[in-house]
Amino acid sequence: MSREQQLEHLIKNHTENLLRIAYYYTKNAQSAEDIVQDVFITFHFKANYVEQGEIGAYLAKMTINKSKDYLKSWAYRTHLLKDKFEIFKRTTHEKELVTRQEQQLIEQAILALPLKWREPIMYFYFEEMKIKDIADLLEIPESTVKTRLKKAKQLLKNELANEDWEVLTHDEETIVRD
Repeated sequence: MSREQQLEHLIKNHTENLLRIAYYYTKNAQSAEDIVQDVFITFHFKANYVEQGEIGAYLAKMTINKSKDYLKSWAYRTHLLKDKFEIFKRTTHEKELVTRQEQQLIEQAILALPLKWREPIMYFYFEEMKIKDIADLLEIPESTVKTRLKKAKQLLKNELANEDWEVLTHDEETIVRD
């Protein structure tokens, strides 16, 4: 397999995950796309990757580093960040709409967290990583990851405590009717 074919294979298999990681850092879809593109370009032309572990983890670490660099950059400081989530697709199924709205509310609450609380939440719940793997990736002790997860969950719980969860209300009405 040629180097270009290997790159195409990597892009096909890892882009979605890397975009998600970059987006959780930058909170901007366009910036996330730029970062992921830069990761693949850097990997293809400059990276001296030695087959020591999973390439996905290597690319994820590159994405994290480039995302952090972006957050420190002049471009980031001079542009206003806006929450950009996909516009709801038209659907006739009410429960699906409500669920998506509530998921968006949760995503917005997560994105509103400071980075040090947001990182463990996104890796643990969205990427389904183990605490040890998160600790290795972020280069912090496992106990710190656990503490940050606990704190982040408490912050989210406090933030979302006053929300009216229509899905739960809808499910209760269905149970009462049956």
